[in-house]
Amino acid sequence: MHEEEDGSDAQSCTAPRIVASRSMDVAEVDGAKEQASKLCGYLNKLSGKGPLRGYKPRWFVYDPRKCYLYYFKTPQDALPLGHIEIGDACFSYDVEAEEGQFEIRTAGKEFLLKAPSRQVMHYWLQQLQQKRWEYSNTRGSGQRDSWSSPTLAYPHSGLVGKDNDALVLEKLSDSMEKVRSDFAMETETDGGGMVGIQSARGPSATSTNPLNFSLKNFGTELRNSMSYLRQGRGGESRRSVFYTSNTSNSSTEEWELVDAPPKDFPEQKHHPDTHRHSVGSTFTFDFVRNSSRPKKPLLRDMMATGRFGRNAETRSAESSPVECHDSKPLEMQLRLQSQQEQLSHMQQEQAKLREELASQKELVRLLQQTLRTSQCDRQAVRRPAPAPAPAPAPDSSADPAPDSSADSDQNQVLVVTQEDFAQLEAMLQDRDEQVQSLCGHMERLALEKESLQQELKGLKIKVGEINDQLGMLMETIQAKDEVIIKLSQQNLDQSSNDPGSPPPSNQQELDILKDSLQGYKTQNKFLNKEILELTVLRRNAESREKALEAKYTALEAKLCQVESKYLVLLQEVKNPVCSSSEQSPASEVISRLLEDALQAESPDHQEHPIFKPNTVSEYDVFGFKTVPEEEEEEEKLVAKVRALELKSLSMTNQEVSVGVKWENYLASTMNRDLVRSPELKALIRCGVPHEHRSQVWRWCVSIHVKKFRDHLTPDYYETLLNVAQDKPNPASKQIELDLLRTLPNNKHYASPSAAGIQKLRNVLMAFSWRNPDIGYCQGLNRLAAIALLYLDQEDAFWSLIAIVEVFMPRDYYTKTLLGSQVDQRVFKDLMSEKLPRLHAHFEQYKVDFSLITFNWFLVVFVDSVVSDILFKIWDAFLYEGPKIIFRFALALFKYKEEEFLKLQDSTAIFKYLRYFTRTILDSRKLMNIAFVDMNPFPMRQIQNRRSFHLEKVRLELTELEAIRQTFLRERETTQDGRTFVSDDEEDN
Repeated sequence: MHEEEDGSDAQSCTAPRIVASRSMDVAEVDGAKEQASKLCGYLNKLSGKGPLRGYKPRWFVYDPRKCYLYYFKTPQDALPLGHIEIGDACFSYDVEAEEGQFEIRTAGKEFLLKAPSRQVMHYWLQQLQQKRWEYSNTRGSGQRDSWSSPTLAYPHSGLVGKDNDALVLEKLSDSMEKVRSDFAMETETDGGGMVGIQSARGPSATSTNPLNFSLKNFGTELRNSMSYLRQGRGGESRRSVFYTSNTSNSSTEEWELVDAPPKDFPEQKHHPDTHRHSVGSTFTFDFVRNSSRPKKPLLRDMMATGRFGRNAETRSAESSPVECHDSKPLEMQLRLQSQQEQLSHMQQEQAKLREELASQKELVRLLQQTLRTSQCDRQAVRRPAPAPAPAPAPDSSADPAPDSSADSDQNQVLVVTQEDFAQLEAMLQDRDEQVQSLCGHMERLALEKESLQQELKGLKIKVGEINDQLGMLMETIQAKDEVIIKLSQQNLDQSSNDPGSPPPSNQQELDILKDSLQGYKTQNKFLNKEILELTVLRRNAESREKALEAKYTALEAKLCQVESKYLVLLQEVKNPVCSSSEQSPASEVISRLLEDALQAESPDHQEHPIFKPNTVSEYDVFGFKTVPEEEEEEEKLVAKVRALELKSLSMTNQEVSVGVKWENYLASTMNRDLVRSPELKALIRCGVPHEHRSQVWRWCVSIHVKKFRDHLTPDYYETLLNVAQDKPNPASKQIELDLLRTLPNNKHYASPSAAGIQKLRNVLMAFSWRNPDIGYCQGLNRLAAIALLYLDQEDAFWSLIAIVEVFMPRDYYTKTLLGSQVDQRVFKDLMSEKLPRLHAHFEQYKVDFSLITFNWFLVVFVDSVVSDILFKIWDAFLYEGPKIIFRFALALFKYKEEEFLKLQDSTAIFKYLRYFTRTILDSRKLMNIAFVDMNPFPMRQIQNRRSFHLEKVRLELTELEAIRQTFLRERETTQDGRTFVSDDEEDN
């Protein structure tokens, strides 16, 4: 059954610098090579259900820790969509299937993948076979701590890493390797550029398939998308972009809000197009022109392109076939041209209709104006005429002719006015009818316009469909032309050959058969190699199973022996010997049991590692001696009990769960570097697993000293070493005296020929030249020695700089140890606040615990706690800084508070102070006290108290210096007037 969905079994800031120097460790070079040859790339994976089922591009990354092949949607994703277990998988492909298609089968699942080409498929299969072979041989070696411990993705670079890198491949016979090489397929060394980190920028990276999503992993894809918005995930997501419009030239400019430079770095030169702005008096920001982003279209451009229903892209797409296919048949071009002319004609017709509509609107406006004028005239006509004047009295002497003519003129005017009024009324009625008819005509024109627009839209859609069909027909014609040309060429070649040659059809079948034969030969080689390797893997699995059964039997026998010896001890305790001179068989048994218990697993007389049930070796995983040889028998027995208890605590479910959390977190950071986050902080506070400590420490140191390293040359450490070799150093003598006294109980520093002595010398000498004010202080050697256990020389040197110059205050490691004295007073204040009962108890018996805690702060608990707790403290210390020292110092006293309160004698209290930290073994309980019970624990409070006590200590030192100078002057004056007499002279 094929995998239906992307499985739900769900990691760049600064590239690692490779410095060519004689102090570089081999592990660093190996790590760089492994990073460069990382197996990753795009493959198409068959997933989905129903209509969504199909091949979707996925970014595959091989993880050597568990031999898993993780797949992501994009190379930038943080969380994988799923993984494929390569360690127990088998591979196959079908010659007759699609090109590049192959299958990976695991327990209960089948994954169908497809590479871009057959060569890339062969490369992937070859590499996956090799990775599976290496992982199987590594898993088969019997020197692992456990059968489930993963292979390291980043090899250890320190002394512990080299000492514990026992994951050596088993030496197989030369004949087996020769057979594997014979069956190997011929592939390109780099997968043709389609495999590796560079393939993330290939064509598959820019794929915009809308169906490239998974409903089953929708939550994972959403979290991956949201991870881009988190702080620290690159500068692009934190930039604000502003668009400004310049009305003079109608152009759009784009400005970006650029992050301000850090405080620690000098201000960089401004961009020529940068404008400095300020908001109030607190916030400053820069606007910079961004030429890399595409300009967003203006609103008026979007409206212009969408006015006629289709945008400019569609119109360019419609005209593209004519531009791209110059050699197409003329009739197809004429047909397309006629369609475009029809479209332009309809657009012209629409423009005419609009002009006609505008003219009709103007006519209506004029008619309305005329109507208003006519109405005004009509009102003027309707006004009543003035009353006629009364007729004068008839005068006999007057002439009556003028009166009669005036009356006739008035009557004529009245008649004319009434006729004009009737004409005006008729004209108004005609005008009203014309207005009504024009309104109806306008309505009909509007309806006609809408119908024409609908018809125009339909024609445009039809034209688009015809264009699509036209493109398909053109491609078909072109393909047919190519086939015709090819066949014609074959026919000409065939005719030019001998008449006895086979016909073209037979020759073509022969070529196909030859290709198939070559494909089957390659498949046969691959399948033979696959069968061979699977057979060896099955045999290895059987041998491991038998070894585990033998180990189980040996452990069961050992358990029976321990139970019998325990019963003998119980019997001896129940029936004690009455007389000391009486010798009983039980006493011999007890002495023999003690001898057996004190024996450690030594490499000189080591049995087979699988059958050896002893869980305590001579040295622990950090190189510290488990059972000291110079101690008394009772102390040796206590050390053996302590080692057994530490071993049992490391195998608890809580420790296993922490390891699983780290594996899951590092799997999610395969595509990116580590970044500061609450999740990482919580994991570091739980402790970093041994196999990942080198990687995490290196990253922690790099983030703290980045501001120093960015302004120095890459070979800065080598330059300091050369200076130390050429010039005498006043601190070199003291450094040589302290080398063998650094960690005498650690095998890496136990003798002058030990591997860590020369590295420790180089680090301390380089540091003394960087800090001539400090030079060398006792305590720096232990800090550097602990760092060298997990880091190479240069990283250990920078870790020392991080501790002295970043974490600790000034004058912490100078001759006066001023900062160390201040921290002791701060710690006393915290003791009185966090542990008031214990502080009062110490004050009551006048116990100065700073005599013990001073060394804790100076060397960060080295040689004060058991090694397992020490390195977990260092994990948090390198990430969070000096606050961790205060937390754990208080936690150690809190852990044993009740035991201290039971002691009622100052001598007993001080004696217990000297060794009580070695009795604390439960790191989980201690870390819970440090990070939970001690809260709140603000660093600002520590800094304020440091400032307060610093002034007080400086005043005290000034007073002491004044007293000292006074005493010296008085001694000089008294010596001048005093004669000294020897004891012999007095006797005489």
